Amino acid sequence: MKTSMFKKLPLSLFAFSFLLVSVSYSQGWKPELEKDSRDALSTMMTDAPKLKSYKDKAYAWAVYPKITKAAFVIGGAGGEGMVFHNGNPVGTSKIKQGSFGLQAGGQQYSEVIFFQNKEAFEKFKNGNLKFSAQTSAVAIVPGASFDVAYDEGVAVFTRVKGGIMAEAALGGQHFSFVPVE
Repeated sequence: MKTSMFKKLPLSLFAFSFLLVSVSYSQGWKPELEKDSRDALSTMMTDAPKLKSYKDKAYAWAVYPKITKAAFVIGGAGGEGMVFHNGNPVGTSKIKQGSFGLQAGGQQYSEVIFFQNKEAFEKFKNGNLKFSAQTSAVAIVPGASFDVAYDEGVAVFTRVKGGIMAEAALGGQHFSFVPVE
């Protein structure tokens, strides 16, 4: 009897693990994405230590560790990130960007969005946050100093990972949010 129980134990553990991972993925929690997001924010804060003060004072934040952008007159970008509140993951988010104008090239970059208050965060979670041509992101350059005011409760920072892009274009970003349940 013990032998058959020990033979079934590995199969039972595998089934339980598979179920746990399946539920986690379907509910918005993705361990690799969380790790990549935390690593990207850490790298950004190493390059620009002043980001720590934004993180410490923010109501919540969203980190997109890798956004891929390509353009030749018409451009597009996309990526996936993790959303945090009080330092804990509360959901995942996808970013989509479209643009039109004088532009050519391709690049990858990381982006962090800090939400100053609950109102700005709720606007993001409800899918009502869209960035237009007037919204500006601060590009992080190692050792650079900056003082950025929140615009409608949001502050955005980007860090280029690689590639080259020349552009004078108009466009916007749209975000989706899936809560961890």
